[in-house]
Amino acid sequence: MTALERRTVASLATLYSFRMLGLFMVLPLLALYAADLPGASPQLIGLALGAYGLTQALLQIPFGWLSDRIGRKPVIIGGLIIFALGSVVAAQADSAMGIVIGRALQGAGAIASTLMALVADLTREEQRTKAMALVGASIGISFALALVLGPLVASHWGLSGVFYLTSILALTGIGIVVFRVPQPAPQVTRADISPSLHSFMASMRDPDLVRLSFGVFVLHFILMACFLAVPGLLEVEMGINRQLHWQIYLPVLLLSILGMLPLMRVAERGGRPQAMFRVGIGLIFISLLVLGWASYGIATYIGLWLFFVGFNYLEATLPSLVSKTAAASDRGSALGVYSSCQFLGAFAGGVVGGWLLQQSGVYALFGVSAGLAALWLVSTGRKGLPLKQ
Repeated sequence: MTALERRTVASLATLYSFRMLGLFMVLPLLALYAADLPGASPQLIGLALGAYGLTQALLQIPFGWLSDRIGRKPVIIGGLIIFALGSVVAAQADSAMGIVIGRALQGAGAIASTLMALVADLTREEQRTKAMALVGASIGISFALALVLGPLVASHWGLSGVFYLTSILALTGIGIVVFRVPQPAPQVTRADISPSLHSFMASMRDPDLVRLSFGVFVLHFILMACFLAVPGLLEVEMGINRQLHWQIYLPVLLLSILGMLPLMRVAERGGRPQAMFRVGIGLIFISLLVLGWASYGIATYIGLWLFFVGFNYLEATLPSLVSKTAAASDRGSALGVYSSCQFLGAFAGGVVGGWLLQQSGVYALFGVSAGLAALWLVSTGRKGLPLKQ
Protein backbone atom coordinates (compact mmCIF):
# COMPACT_ATOMS: atom_id res chain seq x y z
CA MET A 1 0.00 0.00 0.00
CA THR A 2 1.03 3.58 -0.55
CA ALA A 3 1.34 5.94 2.40
CA LEU A 4 -1.98 7.53 1.45
CA GLU A 5 -3.70 4.14 1.33
CA ARG A 6 -2.28 3.15 4.71
CA ARG A 7 -3.52 6.41 6.22
CA THR A 8 -6.93 5.92 4.64
CA VAL A 9 -7.35 2.36 5.83
CA ALA A 10 -6.09 3.15 9.34
CA SER A 11 -8.46 6.11 9.63
CA LEU A 12 -11.52 4.27 8.32
CA ALA A 13 -10.78 1.15 10.36
CA THR A 14 -10.59 3.34 13.49
CA LEU A 15 -13.83 5.05 12.55
CA TYR A 16 -15.57 1.73 11.90
CA SER A 17 -14.33 0.27 15.18
CA PHE A 18 -15.48 3.34 17.15
CA ARG A 19 -18.97 2.98 15.73
CA MET A 20 -19.20 -0.77 16.29
CA LEU A 21 -17.72 -0.40 19.76
CA GLY A 22 -20.63 1.85 20.66
CA LEU A 23 -23.15 -0.67 19.34
CA PHE A 24 -21.52 -3.70 20.94
CA MET A 25 -20.80 -2.27 24.41
CA VAL A 26 -24.43 -2.61 25.47
CA LEU A 27 -24.64 -6.33 24.59
CA PRO A 28 -23.53 -7.61 28.00
CA LEU A 29 -25.35 -4.78 29.82
CA LEU A 30 -28.91 -4.23 28.63
CA ALA A 31 -30.37 -7.44 30.03
CA LEU A 32 -29.13 -6.43 33.49
CA TYR A 33 -29.23 -2.63 33.71
CA ALA A 34 -32.37 -1.96 31.65
CA ALA A 35 -34.32 -4.38 33.84
CA ASP A 36 -34.30 -1.70 36.58
CA LEU A 37 -36.09 0.87 34.37
CA PRO A 38 -39.85 1.53 34.47
CA GLY A 39 -41.83 -0.62 32.06
CA ALA A 40 -38.96 -3.06 31.52
CA SER A 41 -39.73 -6.64 30.50
CA PRO A 42 -37.67 -9.32 28.75
CA GLN A 43 -39.62 -8.67 25.54
CA LEU A 44 -39.04 -4.91 25.64
CA ILE A 45 -35.38 -5.35 26.56
CA GLY A 46 -35.03 -7.71 23.59
CA LEU A 47 -36.56 -5.05 21.36
CA ALA A 48 -34.09 -2.49 22.75
CA LEU A 49 -31.20 -4.85 22.07
CA GLY A 50 -32.20 -5.55 18.47
CA ALA A 51 -33.90 -2.28 17.44
CA TYR A 52 -30.78 -0.92 15.79
CA GLY A 53 -30.75 -3.92 13.45
CA LEU A 54 -34.10 -3.03 11.87
CA THR A 55 -33.20 0.58 11.08
CA GLN A 56 -29.76 -0.52 9.88
CA ALA A 57 -31.31 -3.04 7.49
CA LEU A 58 -33.87 -0.55 6.16
CA LEU A 59 -31.48 2.37 5.63
CA GLN A 60 -28.19 0.71 4.66
CA ILE A 61 -28.90 0.60 0.92
CA PRO A 62 -30.63 4.04 0.71
CA PHE A 63 -27.63 5.63 2.44
CA GLY A 64 -25.30 3.90 -0.01
CA TRP A 65 -27.38 5.19 -2.93
CA LEU A 66 -27.36 8.71 -1.47
CA SER A 67 -23.59 8.62 -1.09
CA ASP A 68 -23.29 7.90 -4.82
CA ARG A 69 -25.21 11.12 -5.46
CA ILE A 70 -23.90 13.64 -2.91
CA GLY A 71 -20.59 12.10 -1.84
CA ARG A 72 -19.38 9.66 0.79
CA LYS A 73 -18.20 12.11 3.44
CA PRO A 74 -21.45 14.08 3.86
CA VAL A 75 -23.41 10.84 4.26
CA ILE A 76 -20.92 9.42 6.78
CA ILE A 77 -20.90 12.63 8.82
CA GLY A 78 -24.70 12.77 8.76
CA GLY A 79 -24.91 9.14 9.84
CA LEU A 80 -22.51 9.72 12.73
CA ILE A 81 -24.57 12.72 13.89
CA ILE A 82 -27.72 10.56 13.90
CA PHE A 83 -25.82 7.82 15.74
CA ALA A 84 -24.58 10.31 18.38
CA LEU A 85 -28.09 11.71 18.78
CA GLY A 86 -29.51 8.23 19.33
CA SER A 87 -26.82 7.56 21.95
CA VAL A 88 -27.77 10.72 23.86
CA VAL A 89 -31.48 9.82 23.69
CA ALA A 90 -30.69 6.38 25.13
CA ALA A 91 -28.41 7.88 27.80
CA GLN A 92 -31.15 10.20 29.02
CA ALA A 93 -33.93 7.62 28.82
CA ASP A 94 -35.88 7.08 32.02
CA SER A 95 -37.81 4.08 30.69
CA ALA A 96 -37.15 0.94 28.68
CA MET A 97 -39.09 2.39 25.74
CA GLY A 98 -36.75 5.40 25.74
CA ILE A 99 -33.81 3.05 25.23
CA VAL A 100 -35.68 1.34 22.38
CA ILE A 101 -36.09 4.72 20.66
CA GLY A 102 -32.44 5.61 21.25
CA ARG A 103 -31.21 2.29 19.87
CA ALA A 104 -33.41 2.63 16.80
CA LEU A 105 -31.92 6.10 16.20
CA GLN A 106 -28.42 4.67 16.59
CA GLY A 107 -29.17 2.17 13.85
CA ALA A 108 -30.59 4.91 11.62
CA GLY A 109 -27.03 6.15 11.19
CA ALA A 110 -26.58 3.30 8.71
CA ILE A 111 -23.22 4.07 7.14
CA ALA A 112 -21.51 0.67 7.00
CA SER A 113 -21.97 0.22 3.25
CA THR A 114 -20.92 3.83 2.61
CA LEU A 115 -17.76 3.33 4.66
CA MET A 116 -16.83 0.25 2.65
CA ALA A 117 -17.56 2.13 -0.57
CA LEU A 118 -15.20 4.90 0.58
CA VAL A 119 -12.50 2.29 1.23
CA ALA A 120 -12.96 1.16 -2.37
CA ASP A 121 -12.85 4.74 -3.65
CA LEU A 122 -9.54 5.49 -1.93
CA THR A 123 -7.61 2.29 -2.66
CA ARG A 124 -6.30 0.74 -5.83
CA GLU A 125 -8.04 -2.38 -7.09
CA GLU A 126 -5.08 -4.64 -6.32
CA GLN A 127 -5.06 -3.40 -2.69
CA ARG A 128 -8.83 -3.30 -2.16
CA THR A 129 -9.30 -6.81 -0.81
CA LYS A 130 -6.52 -6.29 1.72
CA ALA A 131 -7.94 -2.90 2.72
CA MET A 132 -11.44 -4.28 3.27
CA ALA A 133 -10.05 -7.21 5.23
CA LEU A 134 -8.21 -4.81 7.56
CA VAL A 135 -11.36 -2.75 8.09
CA GLY A 136 -13.31 -5.97 8.69
CA ALA A 137 -10.74 -7.09 11.26
CA SER A 138 -11.40 -3.90 13.20
CA ILE A 139 -14.98 -5.09 13.74
CA GLY A 140 -13.76 -8.24 15.46
CA ILE A 141 -11.37 -6.26 17.63
CA SER A 142 -14.09 -3.79 18.60
CA PHE A 143 -16.46 -6.66 19.46
CA ALA A 144 -13.94 -8.22 21.83
CA LEU A 145 -13.03 -4.86 23.35
CA ALA A 146 -16.69 -3.91 23.80
CA LEU A 147 -17.53 -6.98 25.89
CA VAL A 148 -14.77 -6.02 28.31
CA LEU A 149 -15.04 -2.23 28.19
CA GLY A 150 -18.85 -2.11 28.49
CA PRO A 151 -19.07 -3.69 31.96
CA LEU A 152 -16.05 -1.65 33.13
CA VAL A 153 -17.61 1.67 32.09
CA ALA A 154 -21.01 0.69 33.47
CA SER A 155 -19.49 -0.22 36.83
CA HIS A 156 -18.46 3.43 37.28
CA TRP A 157 -21.06 5.46 35.36
CA GLY A 158 -23.94 3.08 34.76
CA LEU A 159 -25.69 2.32 31.48
CA SER A 160 -26.12 6.02 30.70
CA GLY A 161 -22.35 6.45 30.92
CA VAL A 162 -21.90 3.78 28.24
CA PHE A 163 -24.29 5.61 25.92
CA TYR A 164 -22.60 8.96 26.54
CA LEU A 165 -19.23 7.38 25.74
CA THR A 166 -20.77 6.05 22.55
CA SER A 167 -21.84 9.56 21.52
CA ILE A 168 -18.33 10.87 22.22
CA LEU A 169 -16.85 8.13 20.02
CA ALA A 170 -19.26 9.09 17.22
CA LEU A 171 -18.29 12.76 17.44
CA THR A 172 -14.62 11.77 17.46
CA GLY A 173 -15.35 9.80 14.30
CA ILE A 174 -16.60 12.97 12.62
CA GLY A 175 -13.22 14.57 13.36
CA ILE A 176 -11.48 11.59 11.76
CA VAL A 177 -13.60 11.94 8.63
CA VAL A 178 -12.98 15.68 8.34
CA PHE A 179 -9.28 15.84 9.20
CA ARG A 180 -7.79 12.39 8.50
CA VAL A 181 -9.66 10.79 5.61
CA PRO A 182 -8.63 12.07 2.15
CA GLN A 183 -11.24 13.51 -0.17
CA PRO A 184 -12.20 10.87 -2.75
CA ALA A 185 -12.49 11.53 -6.46
CA PRO A 186 -16.01 11.88 -7.90
CA GLN A 187 -17.88 8.59 -7.53
CA VAL A 188 -17.92 6.16 -10.41
CA THR A 189 -20.44 3.33 -10.31
CA ARG A 190 -18.63 0.01 -9.98
CA ALA A 191 -20.18 -3.42 -9.85
CA ASP A 192 -18.08 -4.56 -6.91
CA ILE A 193 -19.52 -1.92 -4.55
CA SER A 194 -22.65 -0.45 -6.19
CA PRO A 195 -25.93 -2.40 -6.07
CA SER A 196 -28.53 -2.49 -8.84
CA LEU A 197 -32.02 -3.94 -9.14
CA HIS A 198 -30.95 -6.52 -11.73
CA SER A 199 -28.06 -7.80 -9.61
CA PHE A 200 -30.27 -7.80 -6.51
CA MET A 201 -32.61 -10.22 -8.22
CA ALA A 202 -29.67 -12.34 -9.37
CA SER A 203 -28.38 -12.53 -5.79
CA MET A 204 -31.79 -13.55 -4.47
CA ARG A 205 -32.03 -16.35 -7.05
CA ASP A 206 -28.56 -17.78 -6.36
CA PRO A 207 -29.03 -20.67 -3.87
CA ASP A 208 -25.45 -20.43 -2.63
CA LEU A 209 -25.79 -16.72 -1.80
CA VAL A 210 -29.20 -17.35 -0.21
CA ARG A 211 -27.63 -19.96 2.08
CA LEU A 212 -24.86 -17.56 3.07
CA SER A 213 -27.36 -14.78 3.80
CA PHE A 214 -29.46 -17.22 5.82
CA GLY A 215 -26.32 -18.21 7.71
CA VAL A 216 -25.44 -14.66 8.79
CA PHE A 217 -29.09 -14.08 9.75
CA VAL A 218 -28.95 -17.11 12.06
CA LEU A 219 -25.54 -16.16 13.45
CA HIS A 220 -26.66 -12.70 14.54
CA PHE A 221 -30.06 -13.94 15.70
CA ILE A 222 -28.23 -16.29 18.06
CA LEU A 223 -25.79 -13.58 19.18
CA MET A 224 -28.59 -11.20 20.25
CA ALA A 225 -30.71 -13.95 21.80
CA CYS A 226 -27.77 -15.27 23.83
CA PHE A 227 -26.95 -11.89 25.29
CA LEU A 228 -30.46 -11.65 26.67
CA ALA A 229 -29.73 -14.72 28.78
CA VAL A 230 -25.96 -14.97 29.38
CA PRO A 231 -25.60 -11.88 31.65
CA GLY A 232 -28.37 -13.24 33.85
CA LEU A 233 -26.70 -16.65 34.01
CA LEU A 234 -23.46 -15.07 35.16
CA GLU A 235 -25.14 -12.91 37.82
CA VAL A 236 -27.92 -15.20 39.08
CA GLU A 237 -26.70 -18.75 38.47
CA MET A 238 -23.02 -18.15 39.16
CA GLY A 239 -23.35 -15.26 41.63
CA ILE A 240 -20.87 -13.00 39.80
CA ASN A 241 -21.40 -9.29 40.38
CA ARG A 242 -22.33 -7.51 37.14
CA GLN A 243 -19.45 -5.08 37.64
CA LEU A 244 -17.02 -8.01 37.37
CA HIS A 245 -18.42 -9.66 34.25
CA TRP A 246 -15.56 -8.26 32.19
CA GLN A 247 -13.30 -10.66 34.10
CA ILE A 248 -15.28 -13.51 32.53
CA TYR A 249 -15.46 -12.17 29.00
CA LEU A 250 -11.80 -11.16 28.70
CA PRO A 251 -10.17 -14.60 29.20
CA VAL A 252 -12.93 -16.35 27.24
CA LEU A 253 -12.40 -14.05 24.24
CA LEU A 254 -8.62 -14.34 24.40
CA LEU A 255 -8.82 -18.13 24.57
CA SER A 256 -11.33 -18.15 21.71
CA ILE A 257 -8.66 -16.62 19.48
CA LEU A 258 -6.41 -19.55 20.30
CA GLY A 259 -9.31 -21.88 19.53
CA MET A 260 -9.76 -20.30 16.10
CA LEU A 261 -6.17 -20.90 15.04
CA PRO A 262 -6.50 -24.67 14.43
CA LEU A 263 -9.67 -24.07 12.39
CA MET A 264 -7.92 -21.47 10.25
CA ARG A 265 -4.82 -23.62 9.83
CA VAL A 266 -6.78 -26.69 8.71
CA ALA A 267 -9.01 -24.59 6.45
CA GLU A 268 -6.20 -22.72 4.69
CA ARG A 269 -3.14 -24.94 4.84
CA GLY A 270 -4.92 -28.25 5.16
CA GLY A 271 -7.23 -27.50 2.26
CA ARG A 272 -10.40 -28.33 4.19
CA PRO A 273 -12.40 -25.08 4.40
CA GLN A 274 -15.70 -26.93 3.89
CA ALA A 275 -15.15 -29.14 6.92
CA MET A 276 -14.03 -26.24 9.13
CA PHE A 277 -17.06 -24.20 8.11
CA ARG A 278 -19.29 -26.99 9.35
CA VAL A 279 -17.19 -27.36 12.49
CA GLY A 280 -17.73 -23.66 13.24
CA ILE A 281 -21.51 -24.09 13.00
CA GLY A 282 -21.28 -27.26 15.07
CA LEU A 283 -19.42 -25.40 17.82
CA ILE A 284 -22.21 -22.82 17.96
CA PHE A 285 -24.79 -25.62 18.23
CA ILE A 286 -22.92 -27.45 21.01
CA SER A 287 -22.30 -24.23 22.94
CA LEU A 288 -26.03 -23.47 23.01
CA LEU A 289 -26.79 -26.91 24.40
CA VAL A 290 -24.13 -26.46 27.09
CA LEU A 291 -25.29 -22.96 28.06
CA GLY A 292 -28.95 -23.93 28.05
CA TRP A 293 -28.86 -27.20 29.90
CA ALA A 294 -25.62 -27.28 31.89
CA SER A 295 -25.25 -23.63 32.81
CA TYR A 296 -23.30 -23.76 36.02
CA GLY A 297 -19.66 -23.47 37.04
CA ILE A 298 -17.10 -24.64 34.55
CA ALA A 299 -19.79 -25.62 32.01
CA THR A 300 -20.68 -21.94 31.50
CA TYR A 301 -17.05 -21.07 30.76
CA ILE A 302 -16.80 -23.96 28.29
CA GLY A 303 -20.08 -22.99 26.64
CA LEU A 304 -19.02 -19.35 26.23
CA TRP A 305 -15.61 -20.39 24.89
CA LEU A 306 -17.12 -22.75 22.31
CA PHE A 307 -19.59 -20.06 21.28
CA PHE A 308 -16.96 -17.40 20.70
CA VAL A 309 -14.62 -19.76 18.85
CA GLY A 310 -17.43 -20.63 16.44
CA PHE A 311 -18.84 -17.10 16.22
CA ASN A 312 -15.52 -15.36 15.58
CA TYR A 313 -14.48 -17.91 12.96
CA LEU A 314 -17.78 -17.73 11.08
CA GLU A 315 -18.03 -13.95 11.36
CA ALA A 316 -14.61 -13.65 9.72
CA THR A 317 -15.32 -16.28 7.06
CA LEU A 318 -18.80 -15.39 5.80
CA PRO A 319 -18.13 -11.97 4.14
CA SER A 320 -15.20 -13.38 2.22
CA LEU A 321 -17.37 -16.27 1.01
CA VAL A 322 -20.04 -13.89 -0.26
CA SER A 323 -17.44 -11.88 -2.16
CA LYS A 324 -15.96 -15.03 -3.71
CA THR A 325 -19.30 -16.66 -4.49
CA ALA A 326 -20.98 -13.69 -6.18
CA ALA A 327 -20.20 -12.82 -9.77
CA ALA A 328 -18.19 -9.61 -10.13
CA SER A 329 -21.18 -7.89 -11.74
CA ASP A 330 -23.39 -8.74 -8.75
CA ARG A 331 -20.95 -8.36 -5.87
CA GLY A 332 -22.17 -5.02 -4.56
CA SER A 333 -25.76 -6.19 -4.44
CA ALA A 334 -24.82 -9.54 -2.90
CA LEU A 335 -22.96 -7.78 -0.09
CA GLY A 336 -25.92 -5.43 0.35
CA VAL A 337 -28.32 -8.35 0.75
CA TYR A 338 -25.86 -10.06 3.09
CA SER A 339 -25.54 -6.96 5.32
CA SER A 340 -29.30 -6.49 5.43
CA CYS A 341 -29.78 -10.12 6.51
CA GLN A 342 -27.11 -9.66 9.18
CA PHE A 343 -28.92 -6.67 10.69
CA LEU A 344 -32.34 -8.29 10.34
CA GLY A 345 -30.96 -11.28 12.23
CA ALA A 346 -29.86 -9.00 15.06
CA PHE A 347 -33.33 -7.44 15.17
CA ALA A 348 -35.12 -10.78 15.08
CA GLY A 349 -32.81 -12.25 17.71
CA GLY A 350 -33.58 -9.43 20.12
CA VAL A 351 -37.34 -9.40 19.53
CA VAL A 352 -37.97 -13.14 19.30
CA GLY A 353 -35.42 -13.91 22.01
CA GLY A 354 -37.06 -11.43 24.38
CA TRP A 355 -40.49 -12.89 23.68
CA LEU A 356 -39.23 -16.45 24.26
CA LEU A 357 -37.51 -15.44 27.48
CA GLN A 358 -40.64 -13.73 28.78
CA GLN A 359 -43.10 -16.43 27.73
CA SER A 360 -41.16 -19.67 28.15
CA GLY A 361 -37.87 -18.97 29.89
CA VAL A 362 -34.20 -19.48 29.17
CA TYR A 363 -34.50 -23.11 28.05
CA ALA A 364 -36.84 -22.16 25.20
CA LEU A 365 -34.51 -19.35 24.13
CA PHE A 366 -31.47 -21.61 23.91
CA GLY A 367 -33.56 -24.42 22.40
CA VAL A 368 -34.86 -22.32 19.52
CA SER A 369 -31.38 -20.89 18.93
CA ALA A 370 -29.89 -24.40 18.87
CA GLY A 371 -32.62 -25.49 16.44
CA LEU A 372 -31.72 -22.65 14.07
CA ALA A 373 -28.03 -23.57 14.28
CA ALA A 374 -28.91 -27.18 13.43
CA LEU A 375 -31.03 -26.01 10.49
CA TRP A 376 -28.13 -23.89 9.24
CA LEU A 377 -25.78 -26.86 9.49
CA VAL A 378 -28.18 -29.04 7.50
CA SER A 379 -28.71 -26.32 4.88
CA THR A 380 -25.01 -26.23 4.02
CA GLY A 381 -25.27 -29.70 2.50
CA ARG A 382 -22.38 -32.07 2.11
CA LYS A 383 -20.03 -29.47 0.67
CA GLY A 384 -20.29 -27.32 3.77
CA LEU A 385 -19.18 -24.22 1.85
CA PRO A 386 -21.42 -22.88 -0.88
CA LEU A 387 -18.51 -21.59 -2.92
CA LYS A 388 -18.18 -21.49 -6.69
CA GLN A 389 -14.91 -22.85 -7.90
